[in-house]
Order: sequence, then structure tokens, then C-alpha cells
Amino acid sequence: MTDVSLSLAACRLCPRRCGAERTPEAGKGRCGMPALPVLARAALHTGEEPCISGTRGSGAVFFSGCPLGCVYCQNQPISHGRFGKAVSPARLAEIFRELEAQGAHNINLVNPTHFVPAILAALEIYHPSIPIVYNSSGYERVETLRLLEGAVDVYLPDLKYADSELAARLSRAPDYFDYAAPAILEMARQTGPMRLDGDGIAQRGTLVRHLLLPGHTRNTIAVLDWLREHKPDGMWLSLMFQYTPVNPQPPEPALARRVTPRECRKVWDALLERGLTDGYVQDRSSATAAYIPAFDLTGVDGVEPEEP
Repeated sequence: MTDVSLSLAACRLCPRRCGAERTPEAGKGRCGMPALPVLARAALHTGEEPCISGTRGSGAVFFSGCPLGCVYCQNQPISHGRFGKAVSPARLAEIFRELEAQGAHNINLVNPTHFVPAILAALEIYHPSIPIVYNSSGYERVETLRLLEGAVDVYLPDLKYADSELAARLSRAPDYFDYAAPAILEMARQTGPMRLDGDGIAQRGTLVRHLLLPGHTRNTIAVLDWLREHKPDGMWLSLMFQYTPVNPQPPEPALARRVTPRECRKVWDALLERGLTDGYVQDRSSATAAYIPAFDLTGVDGVEPEEP
């Protein structure tokens, strides 16, 4: 089943604004993806923050392709390798239903930027009664995010860089911060302050993630400085120390190692000095490949609903 209405004659969903034609079956843009959503996995996932994973797991839907080019990406087989299977919006809606039935605390859309029209189409077919989480690199256009207003309950963006040269070198996106900063403020505007239910599960709000990269504490501190000045009340931060080397030939030696206890202490002190205590600090001990899920089409395969 395909929906030709999802064809994009000149795609400008992400900051690349490459203008590529994306048909339901093929795409020639930066992400390399067709207009139909390509999925690598859809299953309960416990590797997120406590307010996302809870006790039963988050209903994580992993989308393939990516507008960025991060040299340290842990999801390389799907982001760069583009492994996955295209499904219709109707099948995506069924996947939402199936995850909800399995007890997921939420539907967690992982790296969804380049499939926003198809996701919105799926949510029109079936909108779960549990929160919709938009789990993003932070490299977003405000114009695309505004299409999602009212459809997304919780935004879970990265804020990877404040240093444009570092963003260019490690993610091929020198304009990363220029887009991520206003995008995060737009996300917070849409959701308002973080709100949890009685079990501590996020029902609404924005939780910004930042991963400390080995050898780059100054970038992290610059990110914290921006958050101190601009973070709206009620927006949470997740500071992560679990960098895991996965690239056998990283572009700089530091990326071949984990972050050191000294780097963690330096950043932890900067966090406290700036009063950014709403949220989480992920422990260095979680730096292991065991948290990377298997991209094996779990939960993706199924019978495509018949066209009406």
C-alpha cells in the first residue's frame, strides 16, 4: 500500500533544505529516504531516561536515514547504512496500536524529522491514548516543528553543539546550533513545562539531551551557558556521560575513548554552578554498546492494511 499524496516534489523538511524529490518508494535527498517511513525496529525500549522508559518501557519506533552525518553515531547501520523497511502510514498507525497494547508508556519516534508528513498521516489514522514523544537530533526547522503542534506531547531533542566548527567536523553541519537553538525554544513553547503523571512518566514537556564528547568539555560548557541564559522554566536537561566509541577510525584520537572521570567532574561542577538541576545526569558506567538495540526489523513486519 502506498499513498502518493506523501510524495515530496522538493523536500525542505530539515535544515538541509536540499529540495530533493522524494516519492513513496525512492528519495535522492541528503537523508536518502523515500517519502514513506522506513523503520528498522519498533519495540519496547528501556534505555531512555526514567520519565520516558518507566517500568514497562517506551514504545520506540526507530526510523532510518538521517539529515546529519555524525562520525560517532551509535545507530550507524540505520542512520548512515539506511537499513530498514518502508511501511505505509496505515501500517505505522498499526505499529503504534501494537506498542500501546504491549504496555508502552509512550510512542517514542526516534529520528523522525524527515518523515513528519507520514507520521502525521499515521496519527490521523490512529492516535494512541499514551503520549507521543519526538526523539530528535535537535537539527530541526521551526517551520517543520510547527506542523507537529498538538500532535506531539513530549519533545526529546539533542543539543549536541554550541561550537559550529566542531559541528562541521563531527556532524557535517556547521549551522547545527543556528537551527537547534530556536528549534528547542519552539519545542518548549509548544509543550510548556515538564509534567509527569503519578508514576513519574512524562505526559508533556521538553527534555533536552546533551552528550559530553571526550576531549570537548568546552563545547559542553558552552551548551550549559546557553541553557542558563535561555532555558524556559520547566524545561529539563539530561546530561549524558555515556559516550561509547563505535567508529573504528574516528577523525580524532579522543573519540576512540570514553570520557574520563576528570572530564565528568569538570562538567558536573559547571552544571551545578549554573543551577541546571532539573532533569538527569546519566552515569559514566552506562557507556556500553549493550544499550544499542538490535536493528533487525523487530515489530516492523506485519500485514499492510488494505486500501479503503
